[in-house]
Amino acid sequence: MRKLKGDHLFLKTQVHYQLPADELVKQALERKQGVLNDTGALVISTGEFTGRSPSDKFVVRDKTTENTVDWNKFNQGISPHCFLTLRDDLIAYLNERSEIWVRDAYACANPEFRLNIRVINENPWSNHFADNMFITPEKNELTDFEPEWRIFHAPNFKADPACHGTRQGNFTVVSFTHKTILIGGTAYTGEIKKGIFTVLNYLMPVHHKVLSMHCSANEGKNGDTALFFGLSGTGKTTLSSDPLRKLIGDDEHGWGNKSIFNFEGGCYAKIINLSAEQEPDIFNAIREGALVENTKFIPGTNTIDFQNKDITENTRVSYPLDYIKNSKIPSVAGIPKNLFFLTCDAYGVFPPVSKLTHEQAMYYFVSGYTAKIAGTEEGIKEPQVTFSTCFGAPFLPLHPYVYANLLKEKLEAGETKVWMINTGWTGGSYGTGSRISIAHTRAIITAALNGQLDRVKTTLHPVFNLPVPQSCPGVPAELLDPRQTWNDKDAYDKTAMALSEKFGENYRQYSKQKIAV
Repeated sequence: MRKLKGDHLFLKTQVHYQLPADELVKQALERKQGVLNDTGALVISTGEFTGRSPSDKFVVRDKTTENTVDWNKFNQGISPHCFLTLRDDLIAYLNERSEIWVRDAYACANPEFRLNIRVINENPWSNHFADNMFITPEKNELTDFEPEWRIFHAPNFKADPACHGTRQGNFTVVSFTHKTILIGGTAYTGEIKKGIFTVLNYLMPVHHKVLSMHCSANEGKNGDTALFFGLSGTGKTTLSSDPLRKLIGDDEHGWGNKSIFNFEGGCYAKIINLSAEQEPDIFNAIREGALVENTKFIPGTNTIDFQNKDITENTRVSYPLDYIKNSKIPSVAGIPKNLFFLTCDAYGVFPPVSKLTHEQAMYYFVSGYTAKIAGTEEGIKEPQVTFSTCFGAPFLPLHPYVYANLLKEKLEAGETKVWMINTGWTGGSYGTGSRISIAHTRAIITAALNGQLDRVKTTLHPVFNLPVPQSCPGVPAELLDPRQTWNDKDAYDKTAMALSEKFGENYRQYSKQKIAV
């Protein structure tokens, strides 16, 4: 038995504390909870849930949150009584296990904003995920480590909606008063990282005036920083992994007065259709110490079949940030010079690149237009058009105007250039057209980062009024004008107008709110 400093919750069960990755992998294998692939990565199954379940995420509605949280379909309230009952029952369940796994870590690479976390897991490989994704304290820091937030994760514990106030057996519940996240009924590890991201999206703007962002980030040789906004599957991880630039992080960052910084210590990349040729950094990160989820092997081998979608399209790998050879650690960098909105346009009418004014940037940031990619959430089988406020609505507990106005302040304070990048379809809508190639998107981003697009003539898109470059090195000119890629020009015009109307309908909900656009 191990007594945890500052924690007297677990008195019966054996506590495996702060085990290294190799020991966690060994214990998972001994318990038949995974297998090794041919490069030494642990491959596991998360069972019934292979994506997040936004409909089963709750925030405790109490004096702390009543007038600060933006209560909506993503921020569903749950009573303090239900939370306490659920917490006590979940802890009792964990205390009845023969063993549990506990890890102390922190979020936020900038020491000024560090958040201490204790993760308590029912399974060793879930603790391995936490080891990969959060930042590990130095050994001397663990001696007096005091957790500010706790995450309890018990996949085999099912809630009783009648007494726990949940929708069904699986749940994620956040209490800002008790500084606790409860996760049960699902083994999908993404709930762990997004739970803390939700917490930081509340704490950073409210307490530190830091813009919390659902984005990836990298840094050029001259110290120029770039941010890539977008929902899962739109290319944040892929496009920020550039052999010529240092990776700061692939998903979650903060933008303070003097720097941007990573919230995490690892990457959580989609690997469906992964190839060594197109995404070598991610491909080479799948090795000993990496954790691969919900994929299959080529029959008769332990080689991952990256094209296989039998389980889900949301196949994932988590690995420490330093598995990317040109990562930047500590992952802190200067104020961004370029900001990219990655939009997976399922309609196929957005240009592959356009340069935005700051006013347009605010409009498209608030709109957050994209398509949910198959597999990222339960029930999504193919891309679905959606507007996700600030490119991260499911993780934003505050009202959108808080994040939008912070972005406006950041843009006005610096000289950040803003670009809209369509990583979706061209030549037609989803099902008719084709996905824009990664090679062409990389060429566009490289040209923007190098300043080559600053000197190119632009034309205004007739429907969206976006300035579209007429040429770009490494990209066919006809691709830059989306209308020219469609065989049926009338169909393009109608589709573009229909999408423009959807933007207007969506934005009207903010027209009388405190968003400075």
